[in-house]
Order: sequence, then structure tokens, then C-alpha cells
Amino acid sequence: MGALRRIQTGSLLSAFGIGFTVPFLYVYVAQVRDLGAGTAGVVLGAFAMAALIVLPLTGRTIDRRGPLPVVVLASLVAALGALGLGFATTPSAAVATAAVLGAGTAVIQPALATMIVWCSTPERRTRSFAMQFFLQNLGLGIGGLLGGQIVDEHRAGSFTVLFSIEAAMFLVLAGIAATVRIPGSAVLGESAPREEPGAGGLRALLGHRAMVQLCVLGFVLFFACYGQFESGLSAYGVEAAGVTPSTLGIALAANTAVIVIAQFAVLRFVERRRRSRVIAAVGMLWALAWAFAGYAGLGHGSQAMATAAFISTYALFGLGEAMLAPTVPPLVADLAPEGMVGQYNSAFALVKQLALAVGPAVGGPMGASLHAPYIVAFLLISLGITALAIRLGRRLAPVQDRPASRGSRIVAQGPVRTESAHA
Repeated sequence: MGALRRIQTGSLLSAFGIGFTVPFLYVYVAQVRDLGAGTAGVVLGAFAMAALIVLPLTGRTIDRRGPLPVVVLASLVAALGALGLGFATTPSAAVATAAVLGAGTAVIQPALATMIVWCSTPERRTRSFAMQFFLQNLGLGIGGLLGGQIVDEHRAGSFTVLFSIEAAMFLVLAGIAATVRIPGSAVLGESAPREEPGAGGLRALLGHRAMVQLCVLGFVLFFACYGQFESGLSAYGVEAAGVTPSTLGIALAANTAVIVIAQFAVLRFVERRRRSRVIAAVGMLWALAWAFAGYAGLGHGSQAMATAAFISTYALFGLGEAMLAPTVPPLVADLAPEGMVGQYNSAFALVKQLALAVGPAVGGPMGASLHAPYIVAFLLISLGITALAIRLGRRLAPVQDRPASRGSRIVAQGPVRTESAHA
């Protein structure tokens, strides 16, 4: 099995393990362990806070030591956190183990992304990231379905089984990663800027206007989509559209189904088009999704029509996610100077975590009570994505914006160490 295939297999299995626990974490902490809704909220917050703490330190480590040992260590940390959370019976234990689990999983993602960059050519990179996104969603979906068959809210032991499975999958990821042999050379591409003497680290990243614009765009993308799924949009669906909790589950399933079914059909559409235009199209698509949500909660149709419109909202979001998966992560890699791929991936992961922390805090109260302003605001934000994407396209080199135009080129692979690099 090749290096890239091993990485994708490990990514699938870790997502499979995560799927066993993510849908049930709140119920587990608040009801099964009887620690209360407040503690459950703190536990969920601990995931985000741990990620925000470790990610600024992750990128430089990946670039200096290589992504492979980082994936192995982070997987072991995540396994320890998952297992500990399965046996946590006090608030302090639940928060501490959740923080350990959150730190481990946060580090895994940019490290895996860097491994994919190192093990793929620019011509194959778009498809490699699309495959990772497909497999992760497939794993999450299957894990959630199987976890739902195992879990019993009246038996704490059933949740311990779920967290043990998650821990085991992280250990499998660590084992698989340890067997990967990174090629001695890889194609980073002529799109990758060359580091100038004395440049590196945070200063170089903040001085890279295209990357800064992409981070701003990424924040808005994650804020307007992922940051609303389980907070504002769910609250809006229940309060304004009158959907039931079971319908929320169906909507999330529709989101995953669209991603799994459409990913490779969408890939053929996007891989020969300008990345900035693909992202701009996603903004328009998500504006349509918010219009469907508006009809579901503010229209005067039947409950059946409102339910169908609400489920369609999640499905349209899934289609947009399928378009972004082979577009944004490879663009981050193509913007990164040699020797800074890990830092760029970690910076973008940090932006995502910030958006996922701010999104529910802003969208939750709005979705629950300010129904019309909520829809209008996020519809306009989605249109803003289109404007930001078009503006970003003006800063991208042709080979960065349209990778199909690139030729073949090989440059040195591996962590390039510069004395001046700093985080």
C-alpha cells in the first residue's frame, strides 16, 4: 500500500472512531454522567480552547520535525483523551480529558494535510484532498450510525464502549502513520513561493497578502456554514420552522449523503476551473441555502413544505462543502513557501477553530429568537463570500488559481529548516 493510500486509510478510520462519540457527547456529559448542561457546555468549550492553544505551536513543529511524528504523537494523545473521557465521572475529569482529546484531534488535521501535500503531486493534490474529505464524511456517517445502535442512555457502560472504540481508532491511525514512508522527493510546484533569507514564520505569513485574504475568507466560510450547523441553524429550525429533533438528524444525514454521493461528480466539475470562481460559486449556492431556510421558517407554506425546505438547506450546504474540499486545502498548500506548509496548514486550521468558536456564540441566540435578521444576515454573509473570493482571485498567480494549467516540476521534499524560521 502506497504512502498516500495509507494516510487516507488512517484518516478514514480516525473519522470512523470520532463518529461514534460526536453526536452523543452532550447527552453523555449532561445526562448519562449527570453532570448538568453547564458542565456539558464547558466540556464542548474545552475542545475549542485546547485547539486554540496548541495550533499556534503546531505548524513550526510540523515543518521542523516532519508531519509523521506529529501525527503519531497527536494520535496517542487523542487516544488517551478519548479513553479518559469514557471513564470520566466528575466535572474536572470530563473537562480535562476533553481538553486532551481536543488538543490531539486539532493537531492531527494540519499534520495529515501536510502529509498529503508531501505525498502527492500538484496534479493529484486536488483529488487527494477530495478523497480525504469523502472518506472522513463516510467514516463519520458510518460511525454515527453504528454508535446509535450501541448507545443506551440508561447504561453509562455503553458510552464507555463508544469512547474506547474512538481511542482504538486513534491508536490504529498512529500505527498506520508510523509505517508510512515519505518519498524522498515530492512535487510542491512552481506555485509555491520561495522563502527569502531572513523570512519565515508568523511574520512571513502575515506579510503574504493572498494567504491573509484566504484566511479571512476561510473564517467567513466556516462561520457561515459549520459554525451554524449545530447551533444557530438548528435553533432556528426548531423555533421558527417547527422541525422536530428527528428532522434535524435527517437534515444532517442529507448533508453527509450529498457529500458522499456528489464528491467525485463535483470534483470533475471544479478541478479544471479557477479556484476563486469555485469558491465564489459556493457563496451563491449557500445564499440559496439560506433562502430555503428563510422559506422554511418565515414562509406560509405547510409544515411538510417547511420541513422539505429545511432539509434542502443542509443538502445545499453539503454540495458547497463538496466543492470546497478539493479547492481550499490545496490552495493553502500552493500558497505556502517551501518549508512552511505545516505552518500554513496550522494557521488555516486555527482560523477554522476560531470561526467554530465564534459562530455558535453569534448564531445561536440569533437563530433562536431573531429569526428574520438571522436569515438576512447570513444570506448577506454568503454573498460576501462571493465578493471575497473574486477579490482573492486577483491576488493569485494563474497556476495557483487554476492548477490544471501547471506543468510538471519537482522540488525537494521534506521539512526545510531555516535558521530564521520562527512561529
